[in-house]
Amino acid sequence: MGKLTISLACCDYDRTRAIFDGRVRIEGCEAVTVAMSPEEAFHRAFKYQEFDVTELSMSSYMNVQSRGGSPYIAVPAFLSRLFRHSSIYIRKDRGIEKPEDLKGKTVGVPEYQMTAALWVRGILKDEYGVAPSDISWRNGGLEEGGREERSPLHLPPEIELVSLPKDQTLAGQLDAGKLDAVISARAPSCYYTNDKVDRLFPDYKQDEEAYFRKTGMFPIMHMVGIRRSLVEKHPWLPVNVYMAFLKAKKLCYEELGEVGHLFTTMPWPVFEFQRVRELMGEDYWRYGIDENAKEIEAMTRYSFEQGLSARKLTAEDIFAHSTFDLGKL
Repeated sequence: MGKLTISLACCDYDRTRAIFDGRVRIEGCEAVTVAMSPEEAFHRAFKYQEFDVTELSMSSYMNVQSRGGSPYIAVPAFLSRLFRHSSIYIRKDRGIEKPEDLKGKTVGVPEYQMTAALWVRGILKDEYGVAPSDISWRNGGLEEGGREERSPLHLPPEIELVSLPKDQTLAGQLDAGKLDAVISARAPSCYYTNDKVDRLFPDYKQDEEAYFRKTGMFPIMHMVGIRRSLVEKHPWLPVNVYMAFLKAKKLCYEELGEVGHLFTTMPWPVFEFQRVRELMGEDYWRYGIDENAKEIEAMTRYSFEQGLSARKLTAEDIFAHSTFDLGKL
């Protein structure tokens, strides 16, 4: 029997590179790999289901999964993780000096459902008492007009969400003072050109480290999805895909720790790698369900509380069951 040919789309991260360059293979498969930005992968997956294996927004996936089911089933390889205190950009002339000052303000976001915004809203509520309903929301493209939500929303009536006209952008409105703040995974262009625009947490690294020490959570952004129809035909596929991403991450760790010749174009990457492990643990970029129980519970709660998911999901609702308990030597 020949190998199963599958298409795979995700960003060419250091932790996925070994799959792209062939050092790690998905057992039983010939993978046609396509490197692309997460935004493009999400758009093509949620709109057209183009790829067999794809990087997915965890927030959008939970939204769709809770409302009739997703055409993909997830495996707990979390390709993107990022603390999000750095993602809140404010006008300095609106009296916003602390998170609580966002109450009553108008805040833009590229997509209300995006995972970065899910985490920011969750942190604002849990840590600072700012509920999503305390803010007036605007969505639209950060730098290009006409961006739309990648999957349908069914928000509760207390949430005010208005789409920008298609010829306007979040960066332009923040620059012009028509928005009080923007939550974005990418920095708006006006952050670099307008001295009235700054981060809410200018020393975000310090605040994010404090958040980790308090909560023990390293926010999850993206995971891997496999076409559900393929899993039904080939039930061995989720574990084989998951194992490949685990092996690729292991190779990434080995390269980050190599001091004899540097794999990254930074002068002290090994020092930083060791410092992060001291703070966050040896396997700080954790894959797996039990290993990320805190983050998964927080995300499913945030999604339901914020009106994105129709119900409070569990890990069993999200991930392929075969990935819960891998074989051990």
